[in-house]
Amino acid sequence: MSVSGAEDGVRKAIVVGAGPVGCLAAISLAKAGWQVDIYEARPDLRLPASKATTQQRSINLAISSRGIAALQAIDAAISERFLQTAIPMRGRMIHDIKGNQHSQLYDKDGQCIYSIDRALLNEGLLSEASMVPNIRLLFRHKVLAIDFDDRTMIIRSLDLEKDMRTAFHFCIGADGSYSIVRRQLMRVVRMNFQQEYIPHEYIELKMPAVHNEHGKPSFSLDPNHLHIWPRHSFMLIALPNKDCSFTCTLFAPTSELDRLATTGDILSWFKTHFSDALALLGEERLSYDFANNPRSPLITIKAGGLPCITGGAEPYHYRDRCVIIGDAAHAMVPFYGQGLNCGFEDVRVLQALLQDCGVAPGSALPRLGKEVLADSRLSNALSRYTETRHEDLVAICDLAMYNYIEMRHSVTTPVYLFKKALDDFLYTISSWHNPSLEPTVRASIATIPFPTHRPSGWIPLYTMVTFRPDISYGAVRKKAARQSEIVTTVGWLGAVLIGATGFYWTLRVLRSTSSQR
Repeated sequence: MSVSGAEDGVRKAIVVGAGPVGCLAAISLAKAGWQVDIYEARPDLRLPASKATTQQRSINLAISSRGIAALQAIDAAISERFLQTAIPMRGRMIHDIKGNQHSQLYDKDGQCIYSIDRALLNEGLLSEASMVPNIRLLFRHKVLAIDFDDRTMIIRSLDLEKDMRTAFHFCIGADGSYSIVRRQLMRVVRMNFQQEYIPHEYIELKMPAVHNEHGKPSFSLDPNHLHIWPRHSFMLIALPNKDCSFTCTLFAPTSELDRLATTGDILSWFKTHFSDALALLGEERLSYDFANNPRSPLITIKAGGLPCITGGAEPYHYRDRCVIIGDAAHAMVPFYGQGLNCGFEDVRVLQALLQDCGVAPGSALPRLGKEVLADSRLSNALSRYTETRHEDLVAICDLAMYNYIEMRHSVTTPVYLFKKALDDFLYTISSWHNPSLEPTVRASIATIPFPTHRPSGWIPLYTMVTFRPDISYGAVRKKAARQSEIVTTVGWLGAVLIGATGFYWTLRVLRSTSSQR
């Protein structure tokens, strides 16, 4: 079967999924010389009819250094344009039960994360992709089946109600948590797969802008913080938008949300737990959002490999035919703000490996089928992606789940505050600068997946995850574990020393009292 574009010496790649990660992957491949088709089962998100649906269930995105580094590696101009639409957040603002606010800055060097509307980001990347000459966007086209050996897939046009068969040289599955590409891939590779719904759900709420003395919209809260109302087993968060509103998300156990059956129940619960937030949300708006916005599940997905006879593992790819990235490979709970950043990083790492292995899409295979020889360079690049990326993806999925406990509970405890102060102190005295900010390191990130293999000095876990794209997630978890052991050991030694000192002085007092008698 011939492939459109093969006759002029260009190979064809199909990207399934037109979300932010799929669009960035398509732009990366197109810039490398591939002819790219993007297939998306949903309608075009830029259409007015689609926007109403996306606004109901979209957690605002927090893009940080890893995501920005990926955008810069693919196209620096795109990165600059998107940052102009984002709002910097320099720390967490903790709201206690009495309405008091406490700021916790993210980084001693003033680095920040950025709040950006998911729909705006996705629409922007769709527009960027549509302007690339060798990219085609096909909406309302649903992938039904894929034959990786024959390099063909069956796709249904939902508008024409017609099935068609199309061929490809290379396929990227970026089609989300319920990925059809992953399901098809599991038929031909030995893949371990773990999917877990946690017993919590989320619902999105809107905090409207207020108006200043001049009648202009303004923020009701500090826009340069991520606002958190931690309440131990549940929490409310708020991220700023460019129109001076805040997108709020309530995370709570399913059983807790089930008890909010009436408007009265909802308002009473908010008055008890989030009285200051209720004043800003407004009772009428809160009731409307609860009635009209869906309760959505929280899911974590990990794909892992079984050992092959040769001792390798193939969880994310199949030969030179296909690879899955983004939520298709590693859906995670949103509590580290790394879902998007990790997906973008997937694209950056894949691009670096394709370049390093010398993959040349211009050297086309004129016809496709089972008899065609594999592209050894592409196969090698995908194998390296699987072998090096798996540990990182499992690490960040686990870290994201751990951070939920920190955000809804630990941030209010004295132990956490002491540990954060100790982290910041040790970081200040041992790490004089952030290597990822150096021009040479920033440049190398575009071609080397992770330039810093063994980070030196003391670095807080949050700083490594969020602000150090030169360190892999796997290396982050290992270093954080070593630092935690040190803190625990020092803590025990300190407790023993204090206890011994107390015991010594108690004996001194007792002996002094005894001698006086």
